[in-house]
Amino acid sequence: MERLKYPDFFKLDDLLTEEQIMVRDAMRNFVAAKIKPYIERWAQNSEFPVHLVREMGQAGAFGPMLPQAYGGSDIDAIAYGLLMQELEAGDSGMRSMASVQGSLVMFPIHAFGSQHQKSTYLPKLASGEMLGCFGLTEPDFGSNPSGMRSRVKDMGNYYLLNGAKMWITNAPVADIAVVWAKDENGRIKGLIVERGMEGFTSPETKNKWSLRASCTGELVFDNVKVPKENVLPGKDGLSAPLACLDKARYGIAWGAIGAAIDCYQSAVRYAGERIQFDKPIASFQLIQKKLAEMLTEITKAQLLCYRLGQLVNEGKASTVHISMAKRNNVEMALNIAREARQIHGAMGITGDFPVMRHMMNLESVITYEGTHDIHLLILGQEITGIPAFK
Repeated sequence: MERLKYPDFFKLDDLLTEEQIMVRDAMRNFVAAKIKPYIERWAQNSEFPVHLVREMGQAGAFGPMLPQAYGGSDIDAIAYGLLMQELEAGDSGMRSMASVQGSLVMFPIHAFGSQHQKSTYLPKLASGEMLGCFGLTEPDFGSNPSGMRSRVKDMGNYYLLNGAKMWITNAPVADIAVVWAKDENGRIKGLIVERGMEGFTSPETKNKWSLRASCTGELVFDNVKVPKENVLPGKDGLSAPLACLDKARYGIAWGAIGAAIDCYQSAVRYAGERIQFDKPIASFQLIQKKLAEMLTEITKAQLLCYRLGQLVNEGKASTVHISMAKRNNVEMALNIAREARQIHGAMGITGDFPVMRHMMNLESVITYEGTHDIHLLILGQEITGIPAFK
């Protein structure tokens, strides 16, 4: 059993490049040193480790697929996925911070921003000198972002922004927000809203049972004057923020594997140490059944993500491919967390083990960036050609 403690049952490492392994192992070491020794305390105290923002930037966690000229590492999609996997093995909240920074803030600035916006914001976001957030979801519009009520009005030299966003990771401490709002013609535009702009506030969301080490809040815009130079000029319409979500969902698909692996490792270790009826519970058939199923599901998810990573590298990955991986892998991770909690017995609900924290976190991950059921409908439309959203 000890030789299967870190699951690579189908020898995926043999398919990885030296760079991919180096990126993964560097982040694994970072998580082991900077996150795992402290994460239970942060989660128990609902404490967001602000100091980690700079350290994660230095470790290359923010926007690593972007060009080096903007502070990225220019790594490929598989290396990036493995990096997300290791971060989420530490905690879903820490991976969420990096996903938002890289996929939802840096990506749209790089893909849709002006040269001035790229040179102004991207290096500081990559280093962790600045932290960003992404404003799409609203109190009444989550799965239906096209119904958003946030509005921008052209005032000549600036846009006047009004509205509110909800469930925004990093919001209370973010230096900038990439916000999506409709203009007078109903066209969705992306704007970079900076901390300190009059009328912009970001109250924190309290009393969470999930992602407790992550910082969540609202974005409230009351007649905020946004300079026209802060509007993303390269793309507008709903397809722009949805392209960002594809990037984030890809990272989530890999990240969920990390949470599953951490639960699996803890379950294997505990089953070998916990003695009942004068022998370790790992000797019992039902425990072995659970562990065998965990390993099987993790392996399937690993292979799914590896192939998805190849498709991303080749420019062949579609929204539907990413939806399938996100939906499957998060459900897999949540099921493994629940089974691991059973193996740990009563001890599984304590902070002495990571499984309950992962389980609570994954209840958010299975909802954000497209709910579990919405991804089902995305696949259903691909199969039948019939949209079932309305």
